[in-house]
Amino acid sequence: MGILDGKAVVVTGAGRGLGESYARHAAAAGARVVVNDVAGAERVAAGIGGAVAHTGSVADPEQAAALVELCVAEFGRIDGLVNNAGVTCFAEPWDDDPAAVREVIEVNVLGTMYCGTAAARAMRGGSIVNVVSGAMLGRAGAAAYSASKGAVASLTASWASSLAPRGVRVNGVAPLAWTPMMDADPGRHEVGSAAGPPDRMAPLVTYLLSDLAAGVTGQLVRFLPDKLHLISQYAAKRPVLVRERWEVEDIARAFEDELEPEPPGRDRWRV
Repeated sequence: MGILDGKAVVVTGAGRGLGESYARHAAAAGARVVVNDVAGAERVAAGIGGAVAHTGSVADPEQAAALVELCVAEFGRIDGLVNNAGVTCFAEPWDDDPAAVREVIEVNVLGTMYCGTAAARAMRGGSIVNVVSGAMLGRAGAAAYSASKGAVASLTASWASSLAPRGVRVNGVAPLAWTPMMDADPGRHEVGSAAGPPDRMAPLVTYLLSDLAAGVTGQLVRFLPDKLHLISQYAAKRPVLVRERWEVEDIARAFEDELEPEPPGRDRWRV
C-alpha cells in the first residue's frame, strides 16, 4: 500500500529534472499521474505505469484547463497538482531582456495561476503544491526569476486561505537540486555540493500530496538535501510606531532610533 494509493495527480514541467522526480516518486507511492511538459512528457509517462502525457504549455490558459480536464477524464478525479513548470533567466538589472522577463512571468506566475485555478474548479479536497525557490528572498542577478517566485509565494498564501473551506491544502516548496536549469546558472559553482540530485527533493512533495499532511497548509517549505525548515511569510516587523501625524523629520528620527532596516544580502536566498 502506498501513501498516494487511489489519488490522481498532475505534475507540470515533469519532462525532466525536479518535475520528473516528483512524478516518478508520486507514482511509486501509488498515484496515477498526468505528466506535463512541452518536451519529455511522453518519455517520462511511458516509464511510469498508468501515467498519461500532456504536452501543452501551462502559459496557455486553454492548455492549462485541458491538462486538468485530461486528469479528470483519464482517472475520474484530480486530487493533487504540483505546479513545477518554470523557466529562468540570469542578468543584472541593466541587462534584463524584456522578452526573457516576459517568458519567466508567463510560465512561472501565469502558468501556475492558470493550472491552479483550473484545478480549484475540479478539486474536492486534496492538495496543491507550488514550487517556489530560495530566490524569492531576493537573488542578485536574477530579478525576473526572484520576482516570479515571490509572486508564487504570495499566491500560495492567498489560495490556502481561499481553498481551505473546500478542503484543498496549498503549500509551497523551495528545493535545491542540481537540474538542467542549473546548467545555465552563473552561480552554479558556488552552490556546489549543497545541491543534491533531484530525486532527493521528491519525498517532500509526495508528503504534501498525501493525507499525512492533512493539517499542513499555507506553508513555504525550504528543502535541501540536509536541511528542512519553514520560511516566514511577510508580516509587520516590530516595533510598530504610532503617532497622530508623521512629518519627514519624524520618519527620519524613527529610522535613526527605533526602526532597524535589514541590509540586502546576496546569499540570503541560499539558506
